[in-house]
Amino acid sequence: MFASDSLGSETQFDAVLVGAGIMSSTLAVLLHELEPDMKILIVERLHAPGLESSCAVNNSGTGHAANCEFNYTPLNSDGSLNIDKALAINASFERSLEFWSSMTEMGKLVPDEFLHALPHVSCVWSQNDISYLRQRFLQLSSVDVFKEMEWSDDKEEIREWIPLMMKSRQPHQKVAATRMARGTDIDFGALTCAYLKVLEKSGAIEIKYSTEVIDIQRANKRTWQLSVLNEREVTSVQASFLFLGAGGGALSLLKKSGIAECYDYGGFPVSGKWLVCNDEELANQHNAKVYGTSAVGAPPMSVPHLDSRWIEGKKSLLFGPFAGFNTKFLKNGSNWDFFRSIQFSNVTPMIQAGLGNYDLIKYLISQLQLDHSARMDQLRDFFPEARSDDWQVSIAGQRVQIIKKTSRGGLLKFGTEVVSSSDGTLAALLGASPGASTAVSIMLEILKRCWSEKLSSNIWQERLKKLLPSYGKDLKKDRELFDNLRSRSNTLLGLG
Repeated sequence: MFASDSLGSETQFDAVLVGAGIMSSTLAVLLHELEPDMKILIVERLHAPGLESSCAVNNSGTGHAANCEFNYTPLNSDGSLNIDKALAINASFERSLEFWSSMTEMGKLVPDEFLHALPHVSCVWSQNDISYLRQRFLQLSSVDVFKEMEWSDDKEEIREWIPLMMKSRQPHQKVAATRMARGTDIDFGALTCAYLKVLEKSGAIEIKYSTEVIDIQRANKRTWQLSVLNEREVTSVQASFLFLGAGGGALSLLKKSGIAECYDYGGFPVSGKWLVCNDEELANQHNAKVYGTSAVGAPPMSVPHLDSRWIEGKKSLLFGPFAGFNTKFLKNGSNWDFFRSIQFSNVTPMIQAGLGNYDLIKYLISQLQLDHSARMDQLRDFFPEARSDDWQVSIAGQRVQIIKKTSRGGLLKFGTEVVSSSDGTLAALLGASPGASTAVSIMLEILKRCWSEKLSSNIWQERLKKLLPSYGKDLKKDRELFDNLRSRSNTLLGLG
């Protein structure tokens, strides 16, 4: 299915995309659909696509729509709830669904290969958390996009939603939950492969595996020259546009480019672990992604959740993630990655970010001290009958949290961020969750920044509206269009 590792004679491309994960593959599909004759090269250092952050075992697979994730609805200092981020993330995920629906309609995607319909549940069992969840439910369910959210503090009803979690729970313990039946589990690694399969069949792109970018330089004002290492041979390729979508490795590559914008960033690596249960009987008793509340100081990516998860077509249970620390920027990276990223321009912001995030450092230290027994104790808050022998530790993907230099000093950021050169010839994606779920919106932002002239042309506008019927329209004001597009996604992707 996949291209050979050896580089051909072609050295000039319209676009070179570094990293063969969900980000680069999404951008490649968009560029090909908008400009079928564009010459595109994807360079991947590993032997196959989607093996880092996109791989099913390296992430939670949650189609992040803000249905159940508390970190997208933080409390303000006055005790009120801020839902702005939840609305933005939901809109971005709906755009992804819209795009996948169009690709399915064109016969280019098969949803069953990467997507499973799965309810998203928020569940809490302390009085303070129940009060917060009730406030969250009332505020979100008053908005059209969350109007189907259900609330319950009735144990029998909650038992119908999440029977495994309600077994042997103490009779006196209060429990409350919300549920969005229209949720998803997504294998972004499988989606990546599906995208690339379509592109390779069309002959639209070259993909080179086991190939590493070792240097990036300007060939001239509008062209980048990359030195790539493949089978111990260094080759040069040139491109009018360069995208660095290499997960945690994007920061190091951005530094090599030398663009002015790269000096504003540093990175802090955070590793992760899951508890995984492959017992088929247990897995079939749980049919939801259930998010709880996080510990004080925990980063957003460490919100605990018990998930149904399809990995290579097999249903499993995952609980976690548990945070860890090493100095790699990629799961398959080098222990020197963190140290190589430190430069004179970012060392002060990195120190400032560290001093300003004492709770996070304290949390990471506590996570490093956990053994299997301690992890099982946390799991039993969710699933009281969990047996240690049924669960094994699995290493999750590596994440690099952004440290950005600002007027207020070094700021640690937990989302995703697009960095682009002032001339629009280079773009990089930094950060972590909820990136994969919002990949289509992120790539549209890159098109706006780096392909603005093409994007404003009638040809691209017409082609983009075929892929995204809502493009350029305000779904908040056009309720009929919103309902039609949701119905379309439900039908084409099997979410009804």
